[in-house]
Amino acid sequence: MYFNSLVFFLFFFLVFLTHWTILRFKNINYSNLFILFSSYIFYSFWDWRLLSLIFLSSTSDYIIGNKIYNSKTFRQKKNLLILSLTLNLGLLFIFKYFNFFIKSFNEFLNITESFSLNIILPVGISFYTFQTLSYTIDIYKNKLKPTNNIISFLTFVSFFPQLVAGPIERASNLLPQFNSLRKFNFKNSLNGISLISYGFFKKIVIADRLGIYVDSVFDNIESFNSLTLILASLFFSFQIYCDFSGYSLIARGLAKLLGFDLMVNFNKPYLSSTLRDFWKKWHISLSTWFRDYLYIPLGGSNDNFLKVCFNLFIVFIISGMWHGANWTFIFWGAFHGLFLIIERILKRFSILKLVTLPKILKTLTVFLIVNFLWVFFRAQSIDEALIFFNKILELDFSLNQNIIFAYKGPINLILSIMLIIFLLVSYCLPNDLNFKKPNTHLLFNFILVLVILFLGINGQNEFIYFQF
Repeated sequence: MYFNSLVFFLFFFLVFLTHWTILRFKNINYSNLFILFSSYIFYSFWDWRLLSLIFLSSTSDYIIGNKIYNSKTFRQKKNLLILSLTLNLGLLFIFKYFNFFIKSFNEFLNITESFSLNIILPVGISFYTFQTLSYTIDIYKNKLKPTNNIISFLTFVSFFPQLVAGPIERASNLLPQFNSLRKFNFKNSLNGISLISYGFFKKIVIADRLGIYVDSVFDNIESFNSLTLILASLFFSFQIYCDFSGYSLIARGLAKLLGFDLMVNFNKPYLSSTLRDFWKKWHISLSTWFRDYLYIPLGGSNDNFLKVCFNLFIVFIISGMWHGANWTFIFWGAFHGLFLIIERILKRFSILKLVTLPKILKTLTVFLIVNFLWVFFRAQSIDEALIFFNKILELDFSLNQNIIFAYKGPINLILSIMLIIFLLVSYCLPNDLNFKKPNTHLLFNFILVLVILFLGINGQNEFIYFQF
C-alpha cells in the first residue's frame, strides 16, 4: 500500500477517525492496540506472510530488553545483547544479503552451478531491524529503561507512517509517546497536513518528473552524449532527495495527525559546505544511528588519526551495504568514506587554510562530489557506472536532439529545470513548516494541491527507499 494511492487515503481516513474516537474515552491501550492492528494491516498489503518476521523481531527484543535490564551480571547482559544482534542481523542477512554473497562467491571462484534462496526482500526490514536493535543496545548501555507494555513496544516497532522507510526512531523519543495520553490539536493537525502536502509535492511533482528523464538515460546510457548524462546525474541528485525527503515529510505529517512527533530526517543537505556537514543533514536518523552504535563503539574520533580514518571507512562501507545487496552500494559507501578521509587529512594538516574559497564554491564542490557518487547508487552494476563515466569523458557537449528525446519533448525538460530552481528557493522554508497563522497553512496547502493536480505525474511510482 503506497502513500500515493487512493487505497491509502481511505485507509488513513478511517484510522484517523477511529483513533481519535477511541482517545475520546481516554483509553491509551485500546488506541495503541488499534494503531498496531492498523500497522499490521498496512504491512500485510505487501505480503501478509512477512508479518511473522516483524512480530518475531519485535517480541524477541521486547523479551531480551527486559532480561538485559534485570540481568545480575555483566556477562549475562553481554550474552543477551549478542543474542539480540545475532537474531536481528541474522534475519537481515538471510533475507537481504545471503543470495548476494553466494552469487559474488561463485563469480569470484568461477563456479557455474548456482544456489540461491527463493525468498523476497521484506519491505522495511533494514529500517525496523535498526529500530529494534537501538532499543536493546540502549538498555544494555543503561541509557534506557525497558517498557513493560508489550502493545506499546510492538506499536513502536511497526508504526505504519515510518515503518517501511523511516525515520529510524529511537525508543527514547517515540516509545514514551505511546504511553502518554494524546490530545487532538488543531494547529498540529494543520502542520501535519502542510508536511504531507509538501511531501507529495516533492514526490509527485518533482521526483517523479525528474525520474522520467533519469530512467530514460540510465536504461540506455550508450545512446546519449556527455551533456545528457551529466544532466541525468544532476536530475537524479534532486530526484532521490525529493523522493526520500518527501516520504519523510509525509511520514512526519501522518504521525502529527495521529498525535505523534517524528524526528526531522533532512536539513537542507545540498547547502553543505563540507562532506561531513552533508552527512549531518542527509538521512539524519541513519547517520546518527551509525554514529552512536558503530562509529563511537569502534573508537570514534580518538587521538589515533589512522584509526579514525579506518573507522570512517568501515562505517561507510557498512552504510553502503545497508542500502542494498549490490556492489554499486558498497562502492558508493566506500567512496564517501574515502572522500571524508581526504577531507579530514586536508583539515588536520591545515591544507585548506592555504586556499581560501568562498562558501558558495565549497558548497558547489561538495554537491559535485555527492552528485558524482550518486551515479554508483543509481547504476545497476559497476560496469554500468563505468560506462556512464567513460561516456562523460568523451566530452561531447553538443546540443543534439537526444537531450530532448530522453524527456520525450522539450516542455518537460524546461519544467524540470524550473522545478529544481524552485526547490532551491524553497530551502528558505522552515523544516517543520510550522507557520504561526492557520490561514498561512490553508493558503500553503491550497497552492500545493493545485500544483500537484496540474503538474503531478499520474501513477503510483514507488518511493526509492522502499527497496531498502
